[in-house]
Amino acid sequence: MNDKKELQVLKNEVDLTAFSPEDMKRAEEIAALVNIHDSQAIIEYGVGAQSDIADFSDTVLEQVRSKDSGFAGEALNNLMVNVKEIDVDSLTGASSTGLFRNLSRRVKKFMGRYNKLSVQIDSIVEKLESTRDSLFRDVELLDQLYGKNYDYLKELDIYIAAGDMKIRELRDTTLPALRETAAAANNSVKAQELRDMESLVDRFEKRVHDLKLSRMVAIQAMPQIRLVQNNDQVLVERIQSSILNTIPLWKSQIVIAITLFRQRSALKVQKEVTDTTNELLLKNSEMLKTGTIETSKEAERGIVEIETLRQVNSDLIETITESLRIQQEGRVARANAEKELNVLEGELKQKLMEAKKQ
Repeated sequence: MNDKKELQVLKNEVDLTAFSPEDMKRAEEIAALVNIHDSQAIIEYGVGAQSDIADFSDTVLEQVRSKDSGFAGEALNNLMVNVKEIDVDSLTGASSTGLFRNLSRRVKKFMGRYNKLSVQIDSIVEKLESTRDSLFRDVELLDQLYGKNYDYLKELDIYIAAGDMKIRELRDTTLPALRETAAAANNSVKAQELRDMESLVDRFEKRVHDLKLSRMVAIQAMPQIRLVQNNDQVLVERIQSSILNTIPLWKSQIVIAITLFRQRSALKVQKEVTDTTNELLLKNSEMLKTGTIETSKEAERGIVEIETLRQVNSDLIETITESLRIQQEGRVARANAEKELNVLEGELKQKLMEAKKQ
């Protein structure tokens, strides 16, 4: 943005150089039709475009209020709690005493937790998909709102430009002519006509100023819409990542954990059998001893894989936690936007009420 345009934005001025020939012609036609002596026409000047801006501000405010994506965060939080309850460590550390009884109990307990959580996860995934689709629609709606706001702003600019044209005509031509007439006539009637005209011009100028206030509301709405839209898009990306990456990864790792656990259990059983055979077949004791050592090494490899799985489970929890943090930041940003919109709406309504009293 160049210096001239920056100055215009600060002064809330309409940039006539950005007008198309059609827009300029329409502004000139509106200015020509302004009847400064018609009080009703002055009051209603540009009210259509101004009402569109006010209604649009209410729509954006309602959009911010309805953007509570708390369900998605609650679902992810519940998922994180349930993942923590699935204790992969419970599959390790079984003592040799009561080996088969302990292993069976551990497997049943672990599988019971996993099956219960699996059903919950499927339900959560369906709801997350529904939330994601809803947010997709909201992003598209916000694009439409952004476009409507642009159209309202353009219409308001035309009325403001037309009003400024009329004000310049009245102050540069009409009022000076009346002053000369009143001075030449030197009577109270012409002086009153001059005062009446000055009052009408002031009222019209205040009306155009009100339109400029509405214009600022429309200008400020544009980045606010993009802020809400960006928060929705971030949440959609997080939900999409959970559905397509995090949850499938977690499921696959649980399956791997169970498989490794069963392998480890089989190795332990094989060790027991080998030890018993060792006692019965003394001639092959050395061979069985070597085989037992090799089998133990393989069993230890299974433990290393479980440790890896534990780390993956920890990373999964951190991923979900990060998703919650992003969602919380989006909620705070929306809350701030709502507060800002409420303040602006209050200021606009206050200004309009003051204008009516004057």
